[in-house]
Amino acid sequence: MQSLAASLSEQIFWHAIFSRRGITSSNAMNAGRSNHGATFYKVLPLSPHFGVQALNIDLSNPALLTNDTFIHQLKQDLVRHRAILFRSQNLTGQQQVNISAALGTIESTFYKHPKSPHSDVFRVSNDDAEGCTQVGRSGWHIDGTFQTRPFMYQTMYFPSVAEGGDTLFVPLKELYDSFSEEDKIYYNTLWMVTGRRRELLLHPLVCRHPFRKEETLLFHCGRPFVRGWCRDHDHINKCKHENNGESYVVNGVDTQNMIDASIIQDQLTQKIEAEFHALGLHMKWQRGDFMITDNLGLAHYASEGTQKCRQDVGLRILHRTTIVGGEETIPSKFDGRKSFTV
Repeated sequence: MQSLAASLSEQIFWHAIFSRRGITSSNAMNAGRSNHGATFYKVLPLSPHFGVQALNIDLSNPALLTNDTFIHQLKQDLVRHRAILFRSQNLTGQQQVNISAALGTIESTFYKHPKSPHSDVFRVSNDDAEGCTQVGRSGWHIDGTFQTRPFMYQTMYFPSVAEGGDTLFVPLKELYDSFSEEDKIYYNTLWMVTGRRRELLLHPLVCRHPFRKEETLLFHCGRPFVRGWCRDHDHINKCKHENNGESYVVNGVDTQNMIDASIIQDQLTQKIEAEFHALGLHMKWQRGDFMITDNLGLAHYASEGTQKCRQDVGLRILHRTTIVGGEETIPSKFDGRKSFTV
């Protein structure tokens, strides 16, 4: 009864919000309809800019994942809304992995905690005996920036929640649109330098979303994850390093002169904090929540409450999977240049 009351309260709340914005409740509810004509769930918006809650669907039903129309609707809704929340789910590790595999290729690059329910599930907690701690706390980010193909989607399942253990999300197209024209010009010249080995990986800060075909941003504001920032060279591919005649302009980028990582990280963090109230989503999780997010269209940050003492706020457990796409998900600028290594 409590979950039903909560669901009705949410529907009443969003009906009022979207009525004021000129959006009818029927349009909002039908936002998840497939172009194939079928719909497996209705949706309610989570925020004015992105995200929906899918209603009345049990993802543990194995028949769903063998239905191409259902998978098509999921992918279509991820392009349209960038985040889909399914409440009151009861999923095993294998079921979460099966859902993830239906969306793309699972890529697991994390520590395997002994209590993880599956080798492809990253188990996160506020108790190190239960899962990995301090995850997502280093700064605003998208996941997988150390790879040539950052993760396309991630799934998040909460078998247990803690009071205040919230996650913050911000939409990257809208964040970019909030920048001044001067900042847009400058940020379009920047490349984030990362990489876990001797080889350096450079991603464009401003790039083209592979499915939405609009501006998005690619960054990590956590200090350990970025080595610095390079800029486009004024004279693309025409400058040579005087030492041994080696070229230091690669892909049109000056790879010799690097801007300190923290300078741009701090700028981006300040811009997100300034715009979060207008653009962002403060996600207060409930037990049984399962969310799929567009990792290339949203940045996220784990709030301080995610690591508060278990004895004070309760046990927080997050089961996460990460999914990569094809070559089309290699970050690409609008001029066609893509992420590259040096």
